Amino acid sequence: MLSNSCKYGIRSIIYIALNNLVEERKIGIKEISQELNLPTPFLGKILLKLAKCNLLISTKGPHGGFLLSRPASEISLFDIIEVIDGTLLFEDCLIGLSTCSSRAHNDLQCPIHDKYLPISNQLKSLFKTETIENLATEIKSSGGKIGL
Repeated sequence: MLSNSCKYGIRSIIYIALNNLVEERKIGIKEISQELNLPTPFLGKILLKLAKCNLLISTKGPHGGFLLSRPASEISLFDIIEVIDGTLLFEDCLIGLSTCSSRAHNDLQCPIHDKYLPISNQLKSLFKTETIENLATEIKSSGGKIGL
């Protein structure tokens, strides 16, 4: 459902948040990629995109790295999904029919539209209400049972 890019972005932002629970420090891309076992060049593109859209602060140089641009409690999963994957997941037809959408008349909607719409709305609501702070706190309190 979510692209690998989006999953990597979410995991990276959670990692940055976890490492800034005690004191704010910039996290380098090499550290993130090693700790999360993600390819550095691919991750770099994702993190720069998140920085360009003001979810992260990026600093270059030997003491550079990434910081959250605002408190983790103010960054939702939806914010990250919107930047990386866009919102078509919640707007487009589940089976890809060009005539089907929430704005289309019933006779133009696909056979699964009415069944999928409530699920899509529920998923969108979940992504909008689930914050990075909540996820980081749950991971931290799991005592290592939940890995990134």
